[in-house]
Amino acid sequence: MSVTSPSRVAALPTAGRDPFFDNAKFLAITLVVSGHLIEDLRDVPVAHAAYFFVYLFHMPLFIVLSGYLSRNFTFSSGKARKLISTLAVPYVIFELVYSLPRLVLYGKLDISLLDPYYLTWFLMSLFLWRLSTPVWQQLRWPLVVAVGISLLSGMSRLPDELSMNRTLGLLPFYVLGLMLRPEHFEALRRPRVRIAGALTLVAGAALALAVHTSVKTEWIRWRHANDAIGVDDLTGSLIRLGMLAAGALLVAVFLAVTPSRGTWYSSLGAATMYAYLLHGLVVKVAERFYGDWARTVPGVVAVALLGVGLAALLCTPPVRALTRWAVEPRMNWAFTRLRRPAP
Repeated sequence: MSVTSPSRVAALPTAGRDPFFDNAKFLAITLVVSGHLIEDLRDVPVAHAAYFFVYLFHMPLFIVLSGYLSRNFTFSSGKARKLISTLAVPYVIFELVYSLPRLVLYGKLDISLLDPYYLTWFLMSLFLWRLSTPVWQQLRWPLVVAVGISLLSGMSRLPDELSMNRTLGLLPFYVLGLMLRPEHFEALRRPRVRIAGALTLVAGAALALAVHTSVKTEWIRWRHANDAIGVDDLTGSLIRLGMLAAGALLVAVFLAVTPSRGTWYSSLGAATMYAYLLHGLVVKVAERFYGDWARTVPGVVAVALLGVGLAALLCTPPVRALTRWAVEPRMNWAFTRLRRPAP
């Protein structure tokens, strides 16, 4: 019997999983973690430009992938249980967890389970998007409807509860993921498309460096209505359409350059929710120690690379074993057989 080295085990993709999607998820989470780490360094122009560029598509990328992987969601008992144990319960846990640093650092304790704090908004929004999946699967023009809802949501100051502006504003990316099929991803793997994708990413980064100071940061966060950002609804709708189009294009070209074979980080890509939910605790502490060294171009690069290492660390088996109770809690004890009305 042969023995496989630990490094070889880490490089093997999880059985039954497509390494392409795990690679994409891991690369996406590195952008999320690095983006959050450099957020407090945006007075450095290169950090502000990188933040602007990454935020155009890093969460749309996660949302598109989430939509694609949710295509078979139904209201069956197994799917409903998984929805509760992987999204609803972790959301409650991390809403409470993230209230502790806020209490220690800022002396403020404010817990509201309906108003997501910091990065927990994604769990809330994904929960609602996934619940809506059967509806989108039956509409004739789901993406057109989703874009319409997104534009309309920007015309009203929606309540912070349920992260309504983000949930409705970013909805088209989830619906886009639902509409995608394997052949669409196959098309992105063609050599010419990969080359075009790499060139587009470079051009996009250069453009972001040129215009990042001219675009208000709130547009890339999807948190506020048009009038709160200072524009009328017609202008705001056109900008939102542009943001949706730019996000979709950058998602496509990012996926085009994503490796489709197994890599050393493929197995880590199966656990990106761990990195997503845990990295905020490190970010909140790290920001307190940024000095003048970090507010330079080399410092920004070093912090961004630290984000890559942190993302990888938080996806490793030891970290997962220690925190599974919060990120993937076992909830079988809380469920019973599906109750059906008597005939």
